[in-house]
Amino acid sequence: MTTVAILGGGVGGLSAAHELAERGFAVTVYEARDVFGGKARSMPVPGSGTDGRADLPAEHGFRFFPGFYRHVTDTMKRIPGAKGTVYHHLTPCSEILMAQGDGRSELVSPIKVPGSLTEFADGLRFLRDLTTQVGIPLDELAVFVDRVLTMMTSCDARRLAEFESMSWWDFVEAEHKSDAYKKFLATGMTRTLVAAKAEEMSARTGGTILCQLIYDMLRLDGRLDNVLDGPTSEVWIDPWLEHLERLGVTLQPECTVAGIHCEAGLITGVTVVAPDGDRYIEADHYIAALPVERFCDLVSRSMRSADPRLGLIRHLEYAWMNGLMFYLDTDEPLEHGHAIFIDSEWALTAISQKQFWPDIDLTQRGDGRVEGILSVDVSAWDVPGPVTGKVASACTKEEIRQEVWAQLVRHIDDGRLDESNVLSWFLDPAIEFPNPGKATNAEPLLINVKSSWAHRPDAVTAIPNLFLAADFVRTNTDLATMEAANEAARAAVNGILDATNSSRSRCTIHDLAEPRILWPFRQLDRVLFRLGRKTAEPPFRLTATGDLKPTGPLARARLATLRVRGKGALLAEPRSR
Repeated sequence: MTTVAILGGGVGGLSAAHELAERGFAVTVYEARDVFGGKARSMPVPGSGTDGRADLPAEHGFRFFPGFYRHVTDTMKRIPGAKGTVYHHLTPCSEILMAQGDGRSELVSPIKVPGSLTEFADGLRFLRDLTTQVGIPLDELAVFVDRVLTMMTSCDARRLAEFESMSWWDFVEAEHKSDAYKKFLATGMTRTLVAAKAEEMSARTGGTILCQLIYDMLRLDGRLDNVLDGPTSEVWIDPWLEHLERLGVTLQPECTVAGIHCEAGLITGVTVVAPDGDRYIEADHYIAALPVERFCDLVSRSMRSADPRLGLIRHLEYAWMNGLMFYLDTDEPLEHGHAIFIDSEWALTAISQKQFWPDIDLTQRGDGRVEGILSVDVSAWDVPGPVTGKVASACTKEEIRQEVWAQLVRHIDDGRLDESNVLSWFLDPAIEFPNPGKATNAEPLLINVKSSWAHRPDAVTAIPNLFLAADFVRTNTDLATMEAANEAARAAVNGILDATNSSRSRCTIHDLAEPRILWPFRQLDRVLFRLGRKTAEPPFRLTATGDLKPTGPLARARLATLRVRGKGALLAEPRSR
């Protein structure tokens, strides 16, 4: 039986193990921690349970499953769970809260799937009214819609050649727009995209993901924004590990990869450090499913010689995005979905968890008094906070708590967030405090920046028995997410199947969705790009009434088709390979 050693037990490593085990490979997963799941895992708050109760649940950061995720959700459908499969533990959110600081109004956007072209136009008018309310001039909104439509109607080759090297900030022409435009449309849009910064993020990636979120709103299933109905490890990771073991996967925790040995262009073995001493691991094939900062340290000169592209990953950038949990004696649901604290210095986003965890009895956790959990993600660790004047990474643990709570209250100042309601709190243990001052982060997050595609490796390397299954690999998703890690894992497994001349079915890899109605315009742009021409005028423009007005005969014909055929004509199913 062909053996595969998987280095890293996060979503990428477990996804690869799952696909390989289903195809008859002998798989061993080596994970440095004593638990699996990587950044997706949840964890108990040590010592918080009293009188026989379980410890309180905590997360590395709250989970988010947008509707365009197809790889990781397909895997979840193949994991048995308490509700049939793990996939059935996903529950939709119905609102998004965008809270402003200093007592200004909060903006609650209902997540509603348009059922017709008329409802889609109504949605545009709602967007018009909303942007007017926050001070974005209508002509600037029209520019933003124009830029998004340009992204939607551009061919893939143009997106990579022109938009990859451009920041999202520059693409949406934010520099000379109003402060409201910059805050809500340029910066606000990227705050939902895992620690992304508008001034640095690739316009290709930022625009593509925004388009996917827009397309999600036009789908019939309504799964735009989904979360798990319980702590991540309890409802997803733990059932997954049990299923993998039933499939024959060997799980090896507390095994830190210390060296990857390469001779004559092949990986000959891996040294891991385990509680019982160092081990030398040998397998037929190896999958590195490690975070970029860990893998980069392990890429030796001989590996770079065998595959020079592995040397480019040192140019990739990563930042901090970690969770802080507040445990409340009275539940405060806020809105039924994610909250963006748009004026917060530390780029805070949050979700009130209890409303999505109906089967989790918090009276049987901790000391029995907790009734609500506010899960907060901190994304900007290099900006001074208003309380201490320090950047987050230079704060003590208590100062981080003070700053985060103060920034939350400045946005929600109607009494719903009362510090006397906080029973306890928990900071992601990846934030380490070796000294009273500056903190370190054991689990930073890869961030997307312009031109970074050139530094990303493929899942199949030039070393015949080495494959990569991590979120820094080139994928259609192109963002540090669970979806990208799962997609990379599938590509790595397909590489092994090809290398072994296996007759087993290949893993399905999905392309991102592109609307049918825009297909002719993307084909036209493909021709224009080959001829060295600029993009054509977008096929539709936003009018003062919030309608989409076609700009030419082809657009008028496509819009007429949409009216006749209904919403189903809007989208094509993503292509699969």
